[in-house]
Amino acid sequence: MKRCQRWMEAVRDRSCFIMFCRSTREEDIEMRDRPKDSTEPLLPSVPTHRIFDYVLVADKENEEEKDNDRDLKFLRQIAFIEQLKKKSIAVTRIDHEDKVFYGLRAPTEIFEDYQYLLKVSDSCNWTGDMKGSENQATRIRIMNFILQQICINTGGEENLEELMVKDVFETMFCLHERKKQKELKKKWARWTALFTEQPVCDIKSYFGEKVALYYLWLGWYTKLLLPAAVLGVIVFLYGLAFFNTNPLIKEVCESNITMCPRCDKKCKLWNLSDSCSYAKISHLFDNEGTVAFAMFMAIWTTLFLELWKRHRGTYVSKWKVYDWCEEEEELIMELVNDHNCKPKQFRHSYTRSALVLVLVTLMLMLIIGLAHALVVFRVVAAPLMSDSKWEFLKDHANPVAVMLGAVLHYITIQIMTRVNKWVSLKLVEIEKPNSLAAKERSFTVKMFTFQFFTLFSSLFYVAFFLGRINGHPGNYVRLAGFRLEECHPSGCLTDLFIQMAVIMVLKQTLNNIFEFTLPWLNSLLSRKATRKLERKCGYCYRKACRDEQGRIEPCDVCKLRSWLSNYHLVDSDAFSLFNEFLEMVIQFSFTTIFVAAFPLAPLLALINNIFEIRLDAIKMVRLERRLVPKKTNDIGVWTQVLEAIGVLAVIANGLVIGITSDFIPRLVYRYRYGPCANGIATKHCMEGYISDTLSTAFMYNSSSDIVFVSPMQRHSFNVTQCSYRDYRSLTDYTLTSQFWLVLAVRFAFVILFEHVVVVCKFVAAWIVPSTPIHVKNERLRDKLNRLKSELHEKKRNKSTEV
Repeated sequence: MKRCQRWMEAVRDRSCFIMFCRSTREEDIEMRDRPKDSTEPLLPSVPTHRIFDYVLVADKENEEEKDNDRDLKFLRQIAFIEQLKKKSIAVTRIDHEDKVFYGLRAPTEIFEDYQYLLKVSDSCNWTGDMKGSENQATRIRIMNFILQQICINTGGEENLEELMVKDVFETMFCLHERKKQKELKKKWARWTALFTEQPVCDIKSYFGEKVALYYLWLGWYTKLLLPAAVLGVIVFLYGLAFFNTNPLIKEVCESNITMCPRCDKKCKLWNLSDSCSYAKISHLFDNEGTVAFAMFMAIWTTLFLELWKRHRGTYVSKWKVYDWCEEEEELIMELVNDHNCKPKQFRHSYTRSALVLVLVTLMLMLIIGLAHALVVFRVVAAPLMSDSKWEFLKDHANPVAVMLGAVLHYITIQIMTRVNKWVSLKLVEIEKPNSLAAKERSFTVKMFTFQFFTLFSSLFYVAFFLGRINGHPGNYVRLAGFRLEECHPSGCLTDLFIQMAVIMVLKQTLNNIFEFTLPWLNSLLSRKATRKLERKCGYCYRKACRDEQGRIEPCDVCKLRSWLSNYHLVDSDAFSLFNEFLEMVIQFSFTTIFVAAFPLAPLLALINNIFEIRLDAIKMVRLERRLVPKKTNDIGVWTQVLEAIGVLAVIANGLVIGITSDFIPRLVYRYRYGPCANGIATKHCMEGYISDTLSTAFMYNSSSDIVFVSPMQRHSFNVTQCSYRDYRSLTDYTLTSQFWLVLAVRFAFVILFEHVVVVCKFVAAWIVPSTPIHVKNERLRDKLNRLKSELHEKKRNKSTEV
C-alpha cells in the first residue's frame, strides 16, 4: 500500500520529469507504398505514419435492431466503447460489410506516466523504455493491459474477456508494423535464412523480450545439440561397426534353441534364430558406448544450463532488463490505468491448496491409468496377432504390437494435451494468484507436470517394468486374462527404443506439418478479401491528411485495408508462445532422460530444431497476428523445469543402463561366468552369454492349451523342453545365485553412476559461473552512470530554482 501511495504522489509530480524528457517522439512506423497511378511527387520530408495500438472487431448492428429495442449485446458494446473514451482513448469506427472495426489509440500521457513510474520503481528503474520516447511494442503492451482491466456494469462487472465469450466482441488484435515486418521477413522469417544467425535484438524490439528470449534459448539449445548429436552418431556407428562380428548376434542367429510360446493358446514354440534381426537392432543401441554417452549427456545437460544462464545474462544486460520484475511492472500499469488503484493482496488458503493437491493427484492417477490401458492393449494385441493369417504379422507379433502401442500412445497424447490444458486453467482459477506472472508460473508447472506424465508414463513402464514382473512358466502374472509381455532374449532396451522413436518422430513431424499448414492455408484464403481494398488514391500523402504534429493520418480505406490484413491472419494469444516452449522442453526431456536407449535422439532434435526456428519465425511474422510484446529478463519457471529434467536425466539414465540394458549382466558374465573367467583362452569372452541368460521349462499340449509342469513332474508327462529368459533353477524354478549377483551389481552400478555424474555436474556448475564478468562490470558502470545522472539533475534543478 505504501509503495502504491508513493507512486501516486510521483504521478502528480511527473511534470518535473517531463520537463527534461525529449519532446520529439520516435515512432518506428512504416510508410505505405506510393500508388503507381499517383502523379503527385513525393514530399522532400516524409512524416511518420500514425497507426493504431489495438483494434476491436464486433458484429455490425443492422437497421431493424436500431429501430426496435436494441439487443443487450450491442448495448454492452456501446457501454464498453464509452468506457474507453472516458480514459481519453481515441476510438475510430469503420464499418465493413457485417463487421464493425474500432481502432484504438491511447493518449501520450499514459506512456509518460508509465516511463516516470519506471524511473522511481525499485526493480524496473534502469530500462531502455526510460530513455527517450516509447516504442510501439510498449504502447501495445500497456494498451493490452488497460483493455483487460476495463469493466462495464451490467448487473455485474464484465471485462473484455467475458464480453468476447458472450460474442459482444468477436476478437481483438494489435497491428503488424509493415516496415519492421518486412525487415524481419528479409533477415529471419524465410527458409533461405535457415543457417543464418537470428536477429535477436530486432525480434526484441518488435515482439518483446519474452519472445526474443525464447528464440535466444532455442538457438542456443540447437547449437549445443551439435556435439551431442555427433557423439550419438559415433555411438551408433560403433554398434554398426561390429554388426556382423559380434558374438552375441552370431549366437542368436546361429542358435537352434527352442523358445517357449509367448502366449497360452494361440502361440507356438519358436526358434531363437528367428529373432536374428531383432538381436542386431538391439546391439545397435545396447553396447558399451551407451554408458559413456549417457554420462556425457548428463554432464552436457548441466553445461547447457550454466552456459545458457551466461548467454542470457549478456543479452538482458544489453537490453537493460537484468533486474526487471514482471510483478512490479504489472503494479505500475495498474497505477497508470487507475490512479486510485489498490494493490492486489497476497493470499493463501490451506483449503484451496489442499483441494488443488487432491485434484492434481487424481489427474495424475487418471494419466497413469491411461498408461496401464496401453499396456493392456499390447498384452492383448500380441497374442491376437500371433494367430493372424498374414505370415509377416504372425512372425513379428510382438514388435508390431509395440509399434501400434506407440502410435496409440501418440493419439492419446494429442487428446490429453487439450484435457490437461483445461484442467490446469481450472486449477489456477481455484488457486487465485495475485498477479498475471504468478498465474503463468502456476499454469506452466501444472501443465508441464500433466504433459510429462502423459508422455513418459508408458515409457517408464517399458524401461523399468517390462519383462520383470511377468512371473515364470506355470506361474505367470496375468492382466485381463492375458500374460504380461516378456523381454526379448537380446534384452529389453529395443522395446524402449521403438517406443521413443515412434513417439518422437510422429510428434515432431506431424506437429510441425499441422502448425505450418493450417495457418498457411488460412493466409491463402484470406488474401482475396484484402485485394478488394487496393488503395487507388494518393490522398494519404497530402497535407490535408496530416495532424497538428505533421504525422500522416491515413484515409478510412487505407486503415481498413491494414486492419483486414491483420484480421484475416491466424489468431495468437497468451498460449501461442507457451505452446512453443512446452513443445521444446518436452523434446529436451526426450533428448536427455532416456538417451541411453536412443543415442540418435539428439540428432533428430537438432534436425527438427533447425527447421523449427524458421517455421516458428515464418508463422509468427507472416501467418499469425502480432503477439502482445512482453518484457521480462528470463524464460521464467522453465529454467527450474529444465534443471529438474537434468536431475531426472541422471537418475533415469543410470537406471536404464543398470536395470534395463544388458550391460551389467554381460559384465558379470565376462568376469565371473564366461570362458575368460574360467581360463579358456580359445573362446571369445562373451561366447555362450545368450544361453547363460536362458532357463529351461517343461510343457505339454492339452487339447488346444499349453500346460507347463514343474521340473519334478516332467517324467510323468510327454513333455517338450523350451527356454525362456530368466535366471531360474532347473529343479524348482527358484531364482539362482547368479540372479542375485547380477541384481547386486546392478544396484551398485546405479549408485556409483549417479554419484559420479552428480559430482561432475556440481564441478561443471562451479567452473562455469552463471554471470559473465563483463556483464557484472557493465552493470556496475550503468548503475554508476545513472547515479551520476541523477545527482547532476538534482544540482541542475537547484540552480534553476535559484
